[in-house]
Amino acid sequence: MKKTAPVAKNDFIDVVFEDLTHDGAGVAKVDGYPVFVPNGLPGEKAKIKVIKAGKGYGFGRLIELYDKSEYRVEVPEGEAHKYGGTQLKHISYEGQLQFKEKQVREVLSRIGKLEDFKIHPILGMEEPWQYRNKAQVPVGEKDGKLIAGFFKPRSHEIVDTNESLIQHPAVNEAVQTVKEICSQLGIQPYDEEAHKGVLRHIMARYGKTTGELMIVMVTRTTELPQKNKIVEQIVTRLPHIKSIVHNVNSKRTNVILGEKTKVLWGNEVIYDFIGDIKFAISALSFYQVNPDQTKVLYDKALEYAGLTGEESVIDAYCGIGTISLFLAQKAKNVFGVEVVPEAIEDARRNAQLNGINNTEFAAGEAEVVIPEWYKKGNKADVLVVDPPRKGCDEALLQTIIDMKPKKVVYVSCNPATLARDLRILEDGGYKTVEVQPVDMFPQTTHVEAVVKIALK
Repeated sequence: MKKTAPVAKNDFIDVVFEDLTHDGAGVAKVDGYPVFVPNGLPGEKAKIKVIKAGKGYGFGRLIELYDKSEYRVEVPEGEAHKYGGTQLKHISYEGQLQFKEKQVREVLSRIGKLEDFKIHPILGMEEPWQYRNKAQVPVGEKDGKLIAGFFKPRSHEIVDTNESLIQHPAVNEAVQTVKEICSQLGIQPYDEEAHKGVLRHIMARYGKTTGELMIVMVTRTTELPQKNKIVEQIVTRLPHIKSIVHNVNSKRTNVILGEKTKVLWGNEVIYDFIGDIKFAISALSFYQVNPDQTKVLYDKALEYAGLTGEESVIDAYCGIGTISLFLAQKAKNVFGVEVVPEAIEDARRNAQLNGINNTEFAAGEAEVVIPEWYKKGNKADVLVVDPPRKGCDEALLQTIIDMKPKKVVYVSCNPATLARDLRILEDGGYKTVEVQPVDMFPQTTHVEAVVKIALK
C-alpha cells in the first residue's frame, strides 16, 4: 500500500519544533513525518503553512509563534538583516554556540559511530558581528540605477543594500564608496541575462591588524571606462587604500574573478598578521575571512600537533601556507601540498616574508603528491589535513593509514565529512582523542572543528 504524507500543500497546522537542521531550519514532526521550517527554534509552538509535501519530508513557512524560545532574539528591519547570509541571526549568540557544539557532537556519533572521545566547549567570539575582512558584492541595474548588494536566497536577484552586518565597517565603507563613485560616473552595470554591461562585482579586502585596504573591480570588458577618475576619487575618499586592482572576467559564469588582473594604483598586495606571522594578500589570494578566529583555530591545531622541534610535518591542503607557517615555528621541517599553483607561490612568498626557511611547498593534489612522497620513503611524524567541505580523498586517507604518522590533526569545515573520514581512520588503526569546535562564522550555520587523532 502506497504511503502518503500526513500533510498536504497549503495545510495550516500547529506544531512544536524539536530540533534544527544543519542549515538552521526548525524541524517539526507530524506523525513522525518531518517538516522543515526556516526561522523555527526547538521548543517553540507555532502555526505553519505547508508549502511542499514530498514522500519523506516537507517544507513549511512560519505563520505565527505561540511560545518563543529563550534563545530567540528580535531581528531589526532592513535588507541587510533580511538577506545578509546570516541564517542564525534570530538566535542569541549563546544559542548559536549551543546549536553548533551539539551539531558536531551528534554528527560524529551518528555518522562516524565514534565513542569515547572528548569534545570541548565550542570557542566563540567576544564580538560576533562585523568580523569579515572581505566582501565580493554583485553589481546590477534596477530602474535605470546601478545597484549592489546581496543575492536573494536561491536566486540571482540582487537586493540593493549599503551594508552587511558581518562585514568589518571598513569593508562596508569601501564597497559603498566604490558603488557611489561608479554610479555617479555612469559606469554601466553588468546584465547577467544579456551578458552585457561593464561592472560585475566590487571586492574589498581589509588587513585588520594593518588597516590596509584593497579594492578590486571586476568587469566583463577588458577596459574599465573612466578608470583614472575612479582611481582619483577612491584615493581621495578612502585614506586607508593601498591597492586598486582591475580584474577582467568576460565569461558567462558564476565564478567571480577572471584570470586577467592589473594593478591600477598602489601595490599588488596588502598585508595582514595572524599572530606573529605576516601574510601578503593579492586580489586572487585565498586568505581566511575571520583572522581572529583563524588564530584560535590554528593555535589549537599547533597544540594538538604537540611539536618539540624534532618532527617532520606534512600539511595537506596547505593553501597559502597559513597552518604550515604556524607549524614551522615548532617543527623540524614542514612539507605543504596544495592543488592551486598560485596559492603555492603565495605560500613560498609568505615563508620568505617571515624568514621561515624550514618549509617546502609542492603544487598538486594531496591524494597524488603525498602517496608519491611515501613511495620515495618520505614519512611524516605528524600529518595535518585542512580539506575543503567534501573532506579528504580516500587515497589520501589510505596513505595516512599506510604511512602511520604518530599523530594526525584534522581541521574541518564540515562535520559530516569529518565524521566519515574519522570513521575510516579509526578503522585503519587510529583513535579520535579530542575535538575542539570553533565558531569561525558567527550568525551563519557553518562550524569548524580541530581534531587530535593518535595512532592506537
